[in-house]
Amino acid sequence: MIHFIKCCRSVDNYTKITRINEGSYGVVYLAQDNETREKVALKRIKPDQRQEGFPLTSLREIKILMKCKHANLLNVKEIVIGDKLTKVYMVMEYVDHDLSVLMKNKTKNWLESEVKCLMLQLLRGIKYLHDNWIIHRDIKTSNLLLNNKGILKLADFGMAREYGDPIKQYTPLVVTLWYRAPELLLGAKTYGTEIDMWSVGCVFAELLNKEPLFPGNGELDQLDKIFRLLGTANEKIWPGFNDLPMVKKVNFKPYLYNNLKQPFQYLSTNGFDLLNGLLTYDPKKRFTAEEALEHPYFKEKPLPKQPRDMPFFAPTNKGDF
Repeated sequence: MIHFIKCCRSVDNYTKITRINEGSYGVVYLAQDNETREKVALKRIKPDQRQEGFPLTSLREIKILMKCKHANLLNVKEIVIGDKLTKVYMVMEYVDHDLSVLMKNKTKNWLESEVKCLMLQLLRGIKYLHDNWIIHRDIKTSNLLLNNKGILKLADFGMAREYGDPIKQYTPLVVTLWYRAPELLLGAKTYGTEIDMWSVGCVFAELLNKEPLFPGNGELDQLDKIFRLLGTANEKIWPGFNDLPMVKKVNFKPYLYNNLKQPFQYLSTNGFDLLNGLLTYDPKKRFTAEEALEHPYFKEKPLPKQPRDMPFFAPTNKGDF
């Protein structure tokens, strides 16, 4: 890794304009390429304070983003360094907005044709990842960026990891709570791309209803909100449910019915089928990205808008990454 860093260009090739975000694994700046004058997002990777070197999450993120090239994934242009080897930056394409900010600011109530456009782009990006044996593990509206050409970009690969066959055991402490699949909430350590598809279902619902579907306060409350709307899971509809760690420890309140249709009564039969297929308890029966892309919902009226016809939003700089 040190040899790789020594071969990188200097961060002095870019001029920082303003700080636009800070997360667990780094600070993001809006910057400009001194040669081309192009705007970029410059993410400084925080060193691991617990031990010398890079955080494992950042190493994974760099490896995955340098490997992946797709129109609906955030593009990493290069890695640059500062005056010390501990000052390492990812240079990424700058994208004008993130969907969560647009919705929080009530800037936009999405038309169904626009929701379809966004969902198709998200599904294409996720299918590319899954086809290349990568699980994102943190799909949510704040990790979905939208430029003013209507192109959606999936970002923040700090939780992402490559996987293989057979599936190994991984930590269940991934995915932001409101978008976390029930198998993770119930303590499953063996999981695959299905957890991303549950998150996609949560994003779909949020785009449609302009608010998060399962805004839980802690894992038990999260499960209660899911069970309250979808009915409490059981061994009959989800074989293997009784073997999950949390099921053995907690007696969940028995909600007998799936009431998902209630907040989405305006959805067509196909639209509800897609939503229900993404929010299916049994991971083996949950829609894959490929199945979702081929769903008849995207072929019925209103047809998906083309990205070029998506609305334009004035840049706000702050929070737009």
